[in-house]
Amino acid sequence: MKQHELTFSIVKIPLDFIVICVAFFVAKEIRLISDLIPGVSLPIQTIHQTSLNVFILYWAILYIFLFASHKLYSLQMTHSKIQEIIDIIRYWIYWLLFFSVWVYFGNGILYTWSEIPRLIILFTMVLWVFWSIFVRIILNIVQSFLLRKKIIPKRSLLLITNKSEKAMKSILLDIRNSKIYNVIGYGNEKAKKTANLKYIWNIKHIEKLISQHKCDEILYIDSDFSKDDLYKIWELSKIYAVRYRYISNNFDVTKTNTSLSLINQTPVIEIQNTPLENWWRIWKRVFDIFVSLWICIILLPLWIVILILIKIEDPSWPAIYKNRRIWQYGKIFNCYKFRYLKWEHCVKEGYWIKNSEDPAIKLEEKLIKNNSTRNWPLYKIKKDPRKTRIWTFLEKYSLDEVPQFLNVLTWSMSIVWPRPHQPREVQKYEQYQERLLTIKPWITGMAQVNGRDENNFALEAKLDIFYIENWSFLLDLKIMMKTFVIILTRK
Repeated sequence: MKQHELTFSIVKIPLDFIVICVAFFVAKEIRLISDLIPGVSLPIQTIHQTSLNVFILYWAILYIFLFASHKLYSLQMTHSKIQEIIDIIRYWIYWLLFFSVWVYFGNGILYTWSEIPRLIILFTMVLWVFWSIFVRIILNIVQSFLLRKKIIPKRSLLLITNKSEKAMKSILLDIRNSKIYNVIGYGNEKAKKTANLKYIWNIKHIEKLISQHKCDEILYIDSDFSKDDLYKIWELSKIYAVRYRYISNNFDVTKTNTSLSLINQTPVIEIQNTPLENWWRIWKRVFDIFVSLWICIILLPLWIVILILIKIEDPSWPAIYKNRRIWQYGKIFNCYKFRYLKWEHCVKEGYWIKNSEDPAIKLEEKLIKNNSTRNWPLYKIKKDPRKTRIWTFLEKYSLDEVPQFLNVLTWSMSIVWPRPHQPREVQKYEQYQERLLTIKPWITGMAQVNGRDENNFALEAKLDIFYIENWSFLLDLKIMMKTFVIILTRK
C-alpha cells in the first residue's frame, strides 16, 4: 500500500465530521429564515445549540461507524468511485432509519431535552449527502492530479501473461485509463510480441522484483509458467504483501478469501491474503493498546514482585531479558521476557554480541541436540541446567511472557497473531511458511491454544496460516479466552 492511499483515506474522517457539523449549522439557520415549502408558512422551530451539539455528535459517530464498517474508508485507491457514491446514498438511508428511531422513540428514555425539528433533519440530510459526495469527488480529483503530475507514485503492476499486446489491447487500455497503474512489465516462460512492455523473463527476476518491493500488484491473465512456478509467484505475493488478482472468466470456481473488483471496465478477482485488512488492522491496533495498557497497570504489583525475586536469586542484570526475534516482513526486533535463566547462560544476540563471541550459543545448541523434546526448528529443553528456581513458577503460569505487552505498546507485537521465531529458526522455513511473516507476531495464537508444545513446527505453521486466512475479531476473542483458561488450569 502506498503512503498516499493511507493519507487520502484517513483524511476523509475529519472531513466527514466537518461536513456533518456544517450541514447541521446551515440547516438550523435556513429553518430560522424559511421552511422552503412553496405556499406554506410553518411556524419557525429551532433547537438550543447545546442540545443540537449532542445530536451532531450522535450523527457523526453513527455516520463514521456505518461508513467504516462498510469499507467506505477503504485504504485502497483501486476501489470503484461510482460504487462509493452509490454506497454513500445507500447508507444515508440506513442512517435515516437509525437516527429517526433514536430521536423519536428515545425521547424521555435516552434523552430528556427537546426534540430536533424535522425540517432541520431534512435540510441536514440533503446538504450532507450532496456535500459528502462533493468532498469525495474533490479528493479523487486531487489524487488523480497528483498521480498525473507524478507528485505521488502510481501502483507498480506486473502482468503474468502469455498473450500478445494485440490480444490484450482492451485490458491494457483499461489499465491505462484507470490512471493509477504503472505497468512495469510482463512475466512468462517465453517472450511475446509486446513492444511496449518490458519482458521479465524468469521466476528469479519476478521474485527479485517482489522481494525488493518494486511491485505493488500482480495481475494474472494467462501464462506458460508451470503450476509450481505460478504457485511460487502466488506465495511470494502473500509473503511480501503484494496484491494478487486475476482476470475472471465463465469457468472460474469460487474460492474463499476472494473479492471481485474492476480495473476500469475489466472484471478481476483478487485472492486476499487475510481478512485482516484496511480498517480492521486499525481497530485491532486500538484494541491491542487498550487491553495492553490495562494489563500492564493491573499486573504492575506482580511485575515488581517477580523482578525482586529474579534479582534476589541472580543479581546479574537485566531482570527483563531481550531476545531477538523476526517480525513482519523479516525485520528483527527485541522480544521482552522475564529472565528465568542465569545471566551467563542467556543468549545475548539482543545485546549486540555476535554468536561467535557468545559461549551461551554453543551451550544452547548442545542442549537442543541432546535434551530437546521437540523437533527443530522448534525446541524445548528438558531438565534445562541453565534455569533459575523461579523458572518453574514463571513457566507454569506463562508469566515470563508478560513483558511482551510492552512489545504490543511499541507496535512490534500484537496480543493475538502468529508466533515470533528466532532468526536461526526462520532460516529453516520452507517458502510457504514465510507467510507467517506477513503480519506481526503474537503473545498468544492458534498454536498456543491448540496443542501448544505437542505441535511440531509443520502443524504449528498450518494453524497459524489458518488464522491468517480466516481472521476475525471473534476468533481473536475466542483465542484470548481459551488462553486465559489454559493458564488457569496449568495445561
